[in-house]
Amino acid sequence: MASRDPVADLRRIAFLLERANEATYRVKAFRSAAATVAALPGAELAERVAAGTLAELSGVGEVTARCVTESFNGEHPVYLRRIESTAGTDLQGAAAALREALRGDCHAHSDWSDGGSPIEEMALAAVELGHEYLVLTDHSPRLTVARGLTAERLRRQLDHVAALNDALPDGFRILTGIEVDILADGSLDQEDELLARLDVVVGSVHSNLRDDSARMTRRMVAAIANPHLDILGHLTGRKVAAGGAGDKGHRAGRTRPPSDFDLTAVLGACLEHGKAVEINSRPDRLDPPKRMLTVAVEAGCLFSIDTDAHAPGQLDWLHNGCERAALCGVPVERVVNSWPADRLLEWTAGHDLAN
Repeated sequence: MASRDPVADLRRIAFLLERANEATYRVKAFRSAAATVAALPGAELAERVAAGTLAELSGVGEVTARCVTESFNGEHPVYLRRIESTAGTDLQGAAAALREALRGDCHAHSDWSDGGSPIEEMALAAVELGHEYLVLTDHSPRLTVARGLTAERLRRQLDHVAALNDALPDGFRILTGIEVDILADGSLDQEDELLARLDVVVGSVHSNLRDDSARMTRRMVAAIANPHLDILGHLTGRKVAAGGAGDKGHRAGRTRPPSDFDLTAVLGACLEHGKAVEINSRPDRLDPPKRMLTVAVEAGCLFSIDTDAHAPGQLDWLHNGCERAALCGVPVERVVNSWPADRLLEWTAGHDLAN
């Protein structure tokens, strides 16, 4: 029987575990094993499979060794088959049409801040999902718990992304971006010069989420009016109970009520300044709530359906946002990440020009 690709099977298992929001340590076991096996000369891999000594290697345990052995021998690994059988059902109707229309994801993190994987791995996962672009939006400096990027580190990241884009497959590119904190006075937590250089800026509230309605409304409206902001991230800041063990900084099971603000005023500011409201697809956010999303649809807002992914497999969470968007009647033409990259960039550049 012809051999399968053990490294590809291990990475596929890790991807599906991330998609299911399983514990980080479990994902790491398969990604570590994949890295170890990928570095082995073919002859040594064959010898260790035959001798049953794979588990002696650093980064390979009994479970991952069994998967490698099955894959090398041309068998569909039992562990992989079990995960694939519970991976979820396909989208239907309007939700499926929305997912098919999406060309990219405007909110994703790497290990430069609080994500778990290098930019390269995130980009390659996006390519495998059929994306045309991925906006890299690591955190801004004041979110120290998430290793937010100082201006100096962000400049280094921009150079790194430029080099990566030269090596990535034709037809795909990483777009530069940031998830910038909306500060207490509504200003954005990064230098204006740097924000102007970025392709896409997502602005989110991460602190003082229990501010009174008037203060929170002023804060959000001021941020939306900032010409550098393009997308208002996770509108209410809420957390909902979600299955799985979650990932670093986003532990499943913890809940948080939505912030209190004047929805009409905030959506009105988005309309006035041509900014998009994010439909956050994380299973522990699902933000905004459907009642608010319906109001935003009726108001005529633009939207961005994003994953807020912190690991490669989480980039496949777009189905969560598409289901909610379809239920609330979001028109596909108003979803900015259904647009080609050039049109998306023309839209974001227009905000800076409005200054």
